[in-house]
Formats: sequence, C-alpha cells, structure tokens
Amino acid sequence: MILGDTIFDVDLEKVFNLGSSALGLKHVDDPRRFGVAIIQDGRISQLVEKPEVPPSNMAIVGLYYIKNSQRLSDCLKHNIENNIRTRGEFQLTDALQKMLDLGEEMVPFTVDGWYDCGKPETLLETNRFLLSKDHGANSGDKVVIIPPCYVHPHSEIINSVIGPFVTVSEGVKISDSVVKNSIIGINAEVERSILEDSLIGANSFLRGKYTRVNTGDSSEIDFN
Repeated sequence: MILGDTIFDVDLEKVFNLGSSALGLKHVDDPRRFGVAIIQDGRISQLVEKPEVPPSNMAIVGLYYIKNSQRLSDCLKHNIENNIRTRGEFQLTDALQKMLDLGEEMVPFTVDGWYDCGKPETLLETNRFLLSKDHGANSGDKVVIIPPCYVHPHSEIINSVIGPFVTVSEGVKISDSVVKNSIIGINAEVERSILEDSLIGANSFLRGKYTRVNTGDSSEIDFN
C-alpha cells in the first residue's frame, strides 16, 4: 500500500523479499504529524498515530507491505465496529497496531528517498526536487521559461515569465503573469498576476496582484 500524498524512491523488490509484513520508516526531527514506530530487536513492537510526545523519531512514511491482508481487513472492521478512533478518525495505524497485538510480525525498512506532499510547503519542496531531475521547457514569443519547469504541451502561456520551479498542468492558461516556485492545477487560469510559492487548484481562476496563494479546486479569486 502506498499513500497518495507521498513520493518514494525505494527498491520494492527488496521489500517483497523481507519475508514478513514491513513498514517504511524514516528518521525525522519532528514526527508529531506522522505515525511513529517503536523498534525492538529489529522488529516493530508498537505503532502510535501522531503522538503529541513522540516515543520515537521513526516516522511511518506511508509505504506498507502487508502479507496477511485478511488480518488487516479484520482489524479494520474490528476498529470500525467498536468505534476505535484516534483524534476523532479511524486510523490505519490503529489497525496495524491491532495486527501486532494479534501476533503479526512486522519489520522496518528505511526509506531515504521520501518526498512528502502532505503540506503546501513540503509539496512545493517535492515539486522542486522532481523538477531538478532535468525538466526543461522551451521559451517562445513573449514567453520566458526559466528552468527547471514542466509545461504541459496542452497548456497556453501568453506574455508571461514562468520559473524557476513551476509545474503547469494540462489545460492551464496563463497570461500577462510572472510565476515562480508554484504548481498550477489542471484547467486553471491565471491572469495579470505575480505568483510565488503558490498552489493553484484545478479549474481555478486567479487574477491580479503580487501574492502567495493556496487555492482549492474550482476557486475563483479576483484581486482587481
């Protein structure tokens, strides 16, 4: 299982050959917004979801190899039927802990190449990392592209400066604007704006002024 808000660089074949269920972990300075694992004798002994006082700095990064999928299904069902929640939500971590309680063996594997997308700042950081893997784009008439950038071929840029570190998705239209270190979602429109460190959701419309913006999908913002 791979959670959708993270990107990994890991050899999965080695994970599959570990012989038991396995969780991807990474040492982080502040693991409070992640699940954490306690390791004893090379095995995972306890899992805690988003602890205020972390018992470990080994964060669960969202990459799981579960050999006994039926047991996981049973533990999820048990937690739902018994309304077992953490922070008001049903948590995968709690189901995995239930599996440990029932004797499931889980071992850790280290994920060094982990690029978190769970917060705006980490999403932009991950975008910069991926673009730095040689994403060039060509400038055109009255358009300047400062690499690294990704510009979808089915997007339209008019009289604008794009980059560095900008992802322009399919169907995007940008005109009379300057955009740096930002991600522009599918079918979004940006007019007469200067954007930096911004996330523009899909199908959004933005016009006007220098700003840092984080919009949801289908938003409409006009600063004029």
